[in-house]
Amino acid sequence: MILLAIYVALFVGSMLAVGLAMRGRERHDFTALKTVTFGDESAVRPNRVASIISVVVIFLLWAAFTGSSLSPIHVPGPFLGETRFTYTAENPAGETDDAEVALVVHEQGAAAEAPEIAEGDGFALNDAAQIVAYRTELLRVTGNDGEGAQVVAVNGQPIEAGGTVAIEGGSVGLSPRGSLTVTPDRGLQMEPIWLPSPERVWDALTTIAVEGYQNVPLLEHLGFSLFRVLVGFLLGSLVGIPLGYAMGLSGWFRGWFDPIVEFMRPVPPLALIPLVIIWFGIWESGKIVLLFLAALWIMAISARSGVSGVSITKVHAAYSLGASKWQILRHVIIPNSLPEIFTGARVAMGVCWGTVVAAELVAAQKGAGMMIIAASKFQRTDIVIMGIILIGLIGFGIDILMRKAENWLVPWKGRG
Repeated sequence: MILLAIYVALFVGSMLAVGLAMRGRERHDFTALKTVTFGDESAVRPNRVASIISVVVIFLLWAAFTGSSLSPIHVPGPFLGETRFTYTAENPAGETDDAEVALVVHEQGAAAEAPEIAEGDGFALNDAAQIVAYRTELLRVTGNDGEGAQVVAVNGQPIEAGGTVAIEGGSVGLSPRGSLTVTPDRGLQMEPIWLPSPERVWDALTTIAVEGYQNVPLLEHLGFSLFRVLVGFLLGSLVGIPLGYAMGLSGWFRGWFDPIVEFMRPVPPLALIPLVIIWFGIWESGKIVLLFLAALWIMAISARSGVSGVSITKVHAAYSLGASKWQILRHVIIPNSLPEIFTGARVAMGVCWGTVVAAELVAAQKGAGMMIIAASKFQRTDIVIMGIILIGLIGFGIDILMRKAENWLVPWKGRG
């Protein structure tokens, strides 16, 4: 919730600041000549300043919440270093004695030794321990205090089973069996196993780029995933677009295929993995079929929607000029449905990229998805995030190419 609140505040603050800075600097282009722009999709263009700020904000939040040296500002991190507390033990005779516990909290994997501390006088003996940051340590401190001794207070504050007492750098609780549970302060930074810093992800990228992952070069992993996605998407488009046109132009085709398309559209590709394995095996054909099905229904619906959205006045005008059905399809329906098809293609490509990880769950030896799944089994979150970023960048690059192709092939989009 804190992260979301910070993000919303930065979004609103950046929008207001850029709006004030850009006041009076109006664009002078075709869109600027329009008298009505609100509600006109063609008049809405991405603000490049907002795009840059968005990426910078996300990166800085990532760095700030992981303790990265790349960010000048950090949220409070976990407690590291030495701390001490005292506890009061009571023996069966009703006598009490105080003992001190010395603790050192260190990072995961860092070398550390428990602090040295004298045993002290009395039946309650001093103790020492080392704790890994973000972890909770169970200390049976009364094990050396004699038979039947139990903790009754921590730092002078009475404590019962289930209670906790705050100490410097953390808190101490008493378990039902009389042991002390020490929990160092975790702060607001993310533990590396949950979210590694940008430096760790960069180190993983440079290492795998040079050495590969599981004896396969990084480019080969990415190349296999890209190949599978493109083949599945192209096959889905080759079948889905003609099917969508047929459903938009023929009542029989629409009646026949509409239940099938509408039934399969909400079914997630993950649910089809068992059947795909049974029907097509665990090798490349099964993976491509899964991606084909992920794209098929989206492309069919986008093509059908494109046909349904063609203005009937344009069809009537073509008929009045003596056009045949084939000419209407070629010169009216296809050109006017292309914007919807390109939108569906971009959505389908995104779904295919999201499905490639699931597709490569099935006996894959190469691929970005396989790399992510294999790394997750060894809790290599840095490699997982690296793979996610690479998949996102490649998918974003493909989306940019599709936008360029749409602007080149469909220059009339949004102009009536």
